[in-house]
Amino acid sequence: MPRTKTLVIVLAGGAGGRLRGLTQGRAKPAVPFGGTHRLVDFPLSNAHNSGLTDVWVVQQHNPMSLSDHLANGRPWDLDRTQGGLMLLHPRLGEGGGWHTGTADSLWRNAGLIREFAPDHLVVLSADAVYLMDYAAIVDEHRDTDADITIVTTEVDLDDAGRYGVVQADDDGRITDYAHKPDEPVGNVVATEVFVMNSAPILDLLEELGRDADEEGLGDLGDDLLPRLADEGRARASRFDRYWRDVGTVGAYWEAHMDLLKNPPPIDLDDAAWPLFTRGGRRPAARLLRGADVRDAMVAAAATVGGTVEHAVLGTGVVVEEGAVVRDAVLLDGVRVRRGATVQRAVVDEQVEVGADAVIGKPDGDPDDVTLVGRGRRVPPGERLWGDEAEQPAERDD
Repeated sequence: MPRTKTLVIVLAGGAGGRLRGLTQGRAKPAVPFGGTHRLVDFPLSNAHNSGLTDVWVVQQHNPMSLSDHLANGRPWDLDRTQGGLMLLHPRLGEGGGWHTGTADSLWRNAGLIREFAPDHLVVLSADAVYLMDYAAIVDEHRDTDADITIVTTEVDLDDAGRYGVVQADDDGRITDYAHKPDEPVGNVVATEVFVMNSAPILDLLEELGRDADEEGLGDLGDDLLPRLADEGRARASRFDRYWRDVGTVGAYWEAHMDLLKNPPPIDLDDAAWPLFTRGGRRPAARLLRGADVRDAMVAAAATVGGTVEHAVLGTGVVVEEGAVVRDAVLLDGVRVRRGATVQRAVVDEQVEVGADAVIGKPDGDPDDVTLVGRGRRVPPGERLWGDEAEQPAERDD
């Protein structure tokens, strides 16, 4: 089957408010993951491994943190003379303005998309952890009469209300789409991976745009997807491998704990489907005499002299002798001083936990995970958990 012209659009402009302090001064797709990567690495690596080389990233909130990571797209082989990576931002002029949601982002860039003239769009979010062959979904979509294919997965019913809930018949045709319903009728949800026939979807967006108020079109799930489902123009493609939305602190922590299972449900070091990222070379991690490290992932340039159990340590993390880190995620440059304890916590970059301080509580549900804000200095002997741990770092001016 000849390959059609496909454009990948990563909608990376959301504020990410549910991640609380992790997105203060940082775009949600730029949030670190797994000790060595960032969330945007997943859609970009999937596109590369799928053989799709035209990728646009739509930015908005805190764009510099993401632009710095993306650079010219070289880690994902997107630094090309023709095609490759392009970064889009809100702009003034016809069709311009601040993007109010995912549908609004596509609508405001409709002119650029029409000029590029793709046959198909692969539209993605950048706040989930998964490995997926987008080209296979495009090929599957081409064999149908649908204008959109929504990739779906199953989640716990209690959690389904956070997503777009999809109902489909035995042939895969979507019969109903409900955006973040208060009372979900099922647990099959959209993964925020969509394959679209470009021209008819842009036509529908522009039709909806003619009736839009100053708030714009909002998200795809507000009007576009329900309309396509009602008109029989949408189909579902079930994804049965690992997929986890990490849009909340609890889900972000749980996804890291998944990496520590044996075997993990997702392999971030799969040679057949590599996960690329931008970053310089750093020396190997150092485990000092007396260090006790179990069920852990330890990134380059980390130094461990204490106890690390069931935890993910980012680049350059230091855990001093007598310190304990358990059931925790420590981002780049964190230092845990002698005798301190960090448990059931996510500690953002460049935090210093003072000697004998205690961060977090040893039990609770994922919503009780303690998040320590970036750059904070926790005084020696301090006991800290809950919302108070997210206070910004104190300044010396």
